[in-house]
Amino acid sequence: MPTYPYHGRLSVVVPVHNEADNIEPLIREIVSALSGNTDFEIIYVNDGSTDNTQAVLERMKQEVAQLRVIRHRRACGQSQAVTTGVRAARHEWIATLDGDGQNDPADLPALLAALVASGQPANLELLAGWRTKRNDTFIRRLSSKIANGVRSRMLKDSTPDTGCGLKVFARETFLRLPNFDHIHRFLPALVLRGGGAVVSVPVNHRSRERGVSKYGLHNRLWVGIVDLFGVAWLQRRVRLPVIEPESDL
Repeated sequence: MPTYPYHGRLSVVVPVHNEADNIEPLIREIVSALSGNTDFEIIYVNDGSTDNTQAVLERMKQEVAQLRVIRHRRACGQSQAVTTGVRAARHEWIATLDGDGQNDPADLPALLAALVASGQPANLELLAGWRTKRNDTFIRRLSSKIANGVRSRMLKDSTPDTGCGLKVFARETFLRLPNFDHIHRFLPALVLRGGGAVVSVPVNHRSRERGVSKYGLHNRLWVGIVDLFGVAWLQRRVRLPVIEPESDL
């Protein structure tokens, strides 16, 4: 479990696949949100894009000193792209955002403030964005509502919105978790399983202005429900020891 406090150093990980039109405006928003108060880097993971994504990223690297770019030869999915970025990160705390521009980087300072706010659990390891007002199509809102309801009942993770891409978590914690496809949807349950605390923070959610969504009913709802059984299996098999205070640690 991480024992270090937050000192203003942050790695922002953004997975992207065919999001060329969203890259420049989102990077500029991240820089604007964090400049002046935070020592940060931005890691874009290009997950096998076939559009102009890589060219835009290379151009932005010439302008934004904090930007690093990692490219997957083939698309491996959002979870693996996040994992690649976290492994490459240089700082102890990670923020993730979806690359489609629907997460608002202006919410990052509020998440970081919540991380160090008084009264937070001593074992706080994950801050999860909570999209209290969704700006999505009806089918995406419906599938998300069903998936969140089923997940919450099965996993008891006390998190109203695990699908929000905007999260802040300890790098060390993430790297200890079991790695599998779609892990990004189950981070709260897995962090709780390992003894960490999770806090949800209301965040803004924007409509997609550019590009095409990569998710629909099939790959958002049904796949997520199938994955629930695997995570529930992991939860049932964890045993967290209580260390006696006189132990030599």
